[in-house]
Amino acid sequence: MKPQPMRLGDLSVGFVHSLADAVRSHGIDPQPLLEQYGLDAARLAEAGARLSIPRYMRLGHAAIQLTGDPALGLRMGQLSRLSQAGLAGITAAQAPTVREAARCLTRFDALYGSNYRGQSSFHEDADGAWLRFYSISPYNAYNRFVVDSILSGWLRQLGSLGSPLKAERIEIEFAQTDYRERYDALGDCPILFGAEHNQLRLSQASLAQRNPEHCPSTWRLLLKLCERELEQLTRTRSLRERIIALLGPLLNGGREPGLEEVAARLKLPTWTLRRKLAEEGTQFRAILNDTRRDLAMTYIRDTELAFGEIAYLLGFASAEAFQRAFKRWSGQTPGEFRRSHRQSA
Repeated sequence: MKPQPMRLGDLSVGFVHSLADAVRSHGIDPQPLLEQYGLDAARLAEAGARLSIPRYMRLGHAAIQLTGDPALGLRMGQLSRLSQAGLAGITAAQAPTVREAARCLTRFDALYGSNYRGQSSFHEDADGAWLRFYSISPYNAYNRFVVDSILSGWLRQLGSLGSPLKAERIEIEFAQTDYRERYDALGDCPILFGAEHNQLRLSQASLAQRNPEHCPSTWRLLLKLCERELEQLTRTRSLRERIIALLGPLLNGGREPGLEEVAARLKLPTWTLRRKLAEEGTQFRAILNDTRRDLAMTYIRDTELAFGEIAYLLGFASAEAFQRAFKRWSGQTPGEFRRSHRQSA
């Protein structure tokens, strides 16, 4: 059977509204650009409509070129609204405090966006909490705006519940940009580039801020709806599908995840995982190879990443090892595969 490239992920078209507003803030009509990407008014009004992540990244890059603003992602975040995150955002808007709103946005982020690379998370300690956005390295002109828009958006959206929020610290994985001064709009806090994570730090005082719009009964009802939707998303997943979802964040940096590591993430003994996979008629190595193959085809077809970057993302020790594996999987070199799909597109 011919392998089908898997999806890198998708997100709600609600995110397109803040991008359009950011373009509009430069005095440019975003409509022609949106329609070029099939995002007319009817599509943007469609219930549950999603946009693939590669397409979103190309759209964002095109918007940056159109406006000449490399910091467009920061502007997007400043113009974003909780309602653009769908049911999860509407629920967060009813949270009793900033803390519960942040937990809601990260806990239910699968309802408004999915990425095989991971999911957002909330890490609290005695002094405050980190809101963390997963890594989408290697960084390039097509994806830095995504991190900018998320971190800037979290501050804007959570600050809309009461008083504007100030981060204590912001950390960003990619290297310092040419538009470094534009980050000052996020607040007068330390900003570290080249960090281990994409994250922002909120104090306990900020987390405890009360939401004057909070209605307890509405909040509880919306929470139940989010939980039901999240359960619906995960209920029918096979063990193979759960492993594939885990492999994304683990496949990175020239390292190959093993059966023991995946079993630990699934909270299963290694021998139990091996037995369950045998019952499904497969093995861990086969799932790993299939995942790498399908992701490689998707990256080559749908992104502008260099082949060395793709090798890194898929956990290969070298670009040469990736090239050999891809030729074995597809009968073509990565370059031949990309050219053939660009010509047929």
